[in-house]
Amino acid sequence: MSFRDVNLGFAVRALRHRNYALFFSGQLVSLIGLWLSATATSWLVYRIAKSQPDLGWSVEMMLGVVNFMGLIPIFLLAPIGGVLVERWDRRNVLFVTQTLSMLQSFALAWLVFADLITIPQIMALNFLQGIVHAIDIPARQALVVQMVEDPADLSNAIALNSSMVHSARLLGPTAAGFLMKFVGVAYCFLIDGFSFLAVIIALGLMRLSARVLPPRRGSFLHSLREGLAYAAGYTPIRALLILVATVSLMAMSQSVLMPIYAQEVLGGNEETLGYLLGASGLGALLGSLYLATRRSVVGLGRVIAFGPVVLGATLAGFAFSHHLWLSIPLMVIAGAAMLTTIASANTVLQTIVEDGQRARVMSLFTVAFMGMAPFGSLLAGSVATVVGVQWTLLIAGAACACGGLFFARQLRVIRPLLRIVYRSKGIIGPVTVGIEAAAIQAEAAHD
Repeated sequence: MSFRDVNLGFAVRALRHRNYALFFSGQLVSLIGLWLSATATSWLVYRIAKSQPDLGWSVEMMLGVVNFMGLIPIFLLAPIGGVLVERWDRRNVLFVTQTLSMLQSFALAWLVFADLITIPQIMALNFLQGIVHAIDIPARQALVVQMVEDPADLSNAIALNSSMVHSARLLGPTAAGFLMKFVGVAYCFLIDGFSFLAVIIALGLMRLSARVLPPRRGSFLHSLREGLAYAAGYTPIRALLILVATVSLMAMSQSVLMPIYAQEVLGGNEETLGYLLGASGLGALLGSLYLATRRSVVGLGRVIAFGPVVLGATLAGFAFSHHLWLSIPLMVIAGAAMLTTIASANTVLQTIVEDGQRARVMSLFTVAFMGMAPFGSLLAGSVATVVGVQWTLLIAGAACACGGLFFARQLRVIRPLLRIVYRSKGIIGPVTVGIEAAAIQAEAAHD
């Protein structure tokens, strides 16, 4: 058997689980549609704001506010969604959320086709979609454990999830750029609506073993407080969530400024926007493929610390690039750095969290990853109005690099705690633990 065959088979080993393979294929189609819709929404808001200067807000601020409306429900409601997901059947939850998301996309398509679309309508529909996502995302995160029967394949499934998301992120914006140019924005929303059928069909074809719902201990508020206390009281979980929140706040939200950067810095159009977002997606895909080929979660702490530093340096270079040939590779590197940071943090969290706390902790991860983005969107729009898009990107990059360096300083405390969990789960043996502990002690003594 060749080296290539071994590694390719190992990199996609989670797909041997029938339920996960169905989920993967359906979700990939749906996520391509989602990125079609997200790119089209960003360009549509930019176009409306430029054509109606009497709206009272700058274009930068308008883009930030629209993005804020779509993501603030996740910040407010995802912890509640995590508690609900633990009490409900996760597949039934996804049937409902995917159907509602489909209707939202069809509503956007109809409004654009009818030439009735306005910024307030986009805000309202984005807000409703955000409410749906506050429940949908924790449900999808938690369902992975039910779909992948072998715990040894869980980390690979999480890496493949990331590769799925960012394969769509690569294809979706690029396709959106061509669709918007040749057939119009409305078709992006229409295709997105139909793409949700792929997930709904996949969910219907799954053969999941019956999940025994945990007994309800105390009230809803008690469960919510219990999950928050568990995450805040365990140093590795707390540190990971803080770093993810920092990267999301400062870097992920910069995508709202991409329409301005594409046209006013690079002198491009909607195709340029598609190339930039697609390049970021390509980098993220490469990063996820790297994670899929890793044989263990051991060592991901260094990856998590190094990623934001690379991301920060890349954003700084990207900020003052005036050439598409330079901006595209920088976006590839930035996408890879962001993905490896976020997906590695997700993998470590899913590995160390107790089963009874999984949905609640992953809902907090959702808050850190997506819930901070609306504040980042407003911050990015406000700062860009004052200092411009380029300096805003530079500031965001510096903040990400500082976050990575701070996490690196915490690794000496986090590593021994992670090793205890890894050993209890059979991921590493006692000899490895002893060697690692000695190395950490030597490093601390040296410092």
